[in-house]
Amino acid sequence: MVVYDVADMSKWISLLRLPKYELAIGITWVSNTRLVVEKGKKYGSIDKPLATGEVIATDLDGKHQDYLYGYQSSYGTRAATRGGDEGAGFVAGVPTPVNSHFYMTTYSWSSKDFSTLYDVDAVKNTRHMIGQIHVGALSFMVGADGKAHYAYGRNADWDYVMYHQQDGGWAKMALAQVGSFTPLFFTPDQQRIYATYSASGGPATLVEQDENGGNRKLLAGDSFSSIGTMEVTAPPYQPFATTLATGVPQFKYLDADSPPAKLHRALSLKFPGSYVHFINFSEDGSKLLFSVSSDRDPGSYFLIDTKNYKVVKLFSTEPWIDPAKMAERRPLRFKTSDGTELEAILTIPKDASLANLPMILVPHGGPTDVQDDWFFDDDAQFLASRGYLVLQVNFRGSSGRGANFKQSGYRQWGTGIQRDLIDAVKWAITEKYADPQRICIYGASFGGYSAMMAPIRAPGMFKCAIGYAGIYDMAMRYKKGDTQESKIGRSALRIEMGDDPTELAANSPVNLASKIDVPVLLIHGEDDQRAPFAHAKAMRAALDAAHKPYEWLSKPGEGHGFYDEKNNIEFYNLLQTFIAKHIGPGVNTN
Repeated sequence: MVVYDVADMSKWISLLRLPKYELAIGITWVSNTRLVVEKGKKYGSIDKPLATGEVIATDLDGKHQDYLYGYQSSYGTRAATRGGDEGAGFVAGVPTPVNSHFYMTTYSWSSKDFSTLYDVDAVKNTRHMIGQIHVGALSFMVGADGKAHYAYGRNADWDYVMYHQQDGGWAKMALAQVGSFTPLFFTPDQQRIYATYSASGGPATLVEQDENGGNRKLLAGDSFSSIGTMEVTAPPYQPFATTLATGVPQFKYLDADSPPAKLHRALSLKFPGSYVHFINFSEDGSKLLFSVSSDRDPGSYFLIDTKNYKVVKLFSTEPWIDPAKMAERRPLRFKTSDGTELEAILTIPKDASLANLPMILVPHGGPTDVQDDWFFDDDAQFLASRGYLVLQVNFRGSSGRGANFKQSGYRQWGTGIQRDLIDAVKWAITEKYADPQRICIYGASFGGYSAMMAPIRAPGMFKCAIGYAGIYDMAMRYKKGDTQESKIGRSALRIEMGDDPTELAANSPVNLASKIDVPVLLIHGEDDQRAPFAHAKAMRAALDAAHKPYEWLSKPGEGHGFYDEKNNIEFYNLLQTFIAKHIGPGVNTN
C-alpha cells in the first residue's frame, strides 16, 4: 500500500509492505495524518479478496504502526492486556468531523454468537464498547451521536435479520418491515435515514424514511434492475444521483439543480461515453477524488478543486491499455424458454459487424450474488481482440435484480442456470449474431463448472469447453475448500447449492463425463483454496475413464486463478490456441 503526495505522483511518501497474497481491502483516513487499514487475502487472480479481520493503523509516513485487532492478538502496543482478543474486526465508519477515532465491529472467536461495536482511538489504541448484540456476524449502523442504531446481516443459519435500537435494547424488526432493507446513513438533519429497500424481494430501490421505517419515500428505483452505484455529496452526506445495476449506466439526478449534480454533469460532458464516479470529497468539500471508466477503459483517477475547477490526473489503473483499440460491450435483454427476461452482454470485436461471428460463451463465477456488467472486462476484451464475439449472461441467481431473482438460482447449478446459458446461445444464434458451427464455452470458478455442464445439457451446441479453476464435484464442496470451514459457510452451501447427495451427484460433471461430446481444456492452480485442486484431478480422472479427449495445464504455487506473469502468458496463449484449433481464427485477426 503506497501513500502519494498528489502534488507529485512520481514520488511516494510511504510504502506498507504486506506478506504474499495479502492486501489492503479497506483504507480509512481517521485524521489528516493517520489512516486505518483493513487487511485481506486474495488467493488467486479470479478470487474475491477475503478479509482476514485484521485492523492496523499507521501514520501517513509509515511510522507509528499499530495492530488494533485481529487473530494475532500478541501484536500491537496493547498486546499484553489483550490476550483473549483473537477474532475479526471491521471498520464500521468514522465520526464527522474526523478526530482520530473510528467505529469498529468485532467478532471474537471466544464469543462467536456476539457482534460488538467499539469506538476506537487509532492513535492511542484504546477503545470503549458502544454496542453489542447476542447474534454473530452482524453489521452496525452508527449515528452522528456515536451510538449504534441498527444491527443487521445474515445470522449463522443464513437468514437475513434486522434489529433496531429501542429504549436501550435491541428490537428485532419483522420481515414485513425489513424486506431487503439495508440502512445507509442518516439525512443531514439526523431525523431520517437513507436506505435501500424492497418489500417484495424485487429490485432494490433507494428510499428515505423515518428511523422506525415510517413515512417511506421512494427516491429511485426500477422494475427490472436494482439500484447500482450511488453518487454522494461531501459531508453531511446526501445521495444526489443513482444508476441501475444493469445496462449501460445512465444517471438519475435526485435534484438536477443541486451543485453536486451540476458538477457531475459538467465532468461527464468532458468524458463522453465514460462513467464519472465521485469517490469522495475532502471534509470541507474543496477537493474531490473522482474516477472515469467505461467498457473500453479500465479507468483513471482525477482530483478536482471544487473552487477553481482545476482538474489534475493522478494515475490510470492499466496505462498499457489503449481504449481506442478495445471492443464495445453491449448489454441486451432476451427471454428464456420459460419466459424469464435476462440480461446478456455482448463484447463485439472491434470493426466487426454483429453478424454470424464465432462466439465464446463466458459464464461468470459465483454463481449467486455475482453479475457481469458493462464495464471493462479483461477476459472479454482478450477474446474479442482475437476476433471472437463474447457472450456473458446474468442468469438466475445473479446479483443486480433483487432477492427474488437471486433466490431463483438456489439449487439450480446444473438445471435452471444451465438452461439460461443455453437459451442465451440459442437467442444469439436466432438473432444471427453467432455462427452456430463456431461456438465454444470458457469459464472460471462456477463458470468452469458451467463449461463442463452446458455441453452435457446441450449436446452438439459447443465445439470446445475450457474450465479454469472450476468446481466439478458438488459433494466435494462439503469436504474441501474454504467455504465449508465455518457454520455460516456451510449454511450458505446448503441453501444456495443444496445438500441432497442424489441431487449433487446428478449435477456434478465428474459423474457425467461420458456425456461430454467436445474437446476439453482444464486449467487449475495446485494451491487453490476456493476450488481445491482435487476438483481438477477428479475431472481429469473422469475424462480418462470415459476415454474423452482433453488438454491440461496446472501450476504449483498458484491459487484460484494465476498470479505469476509467465504462467498467465502460457495460460492465455494456450487458451487462444485451443479455441482457434476447434472453431477457427476469429474475425479481423490478420
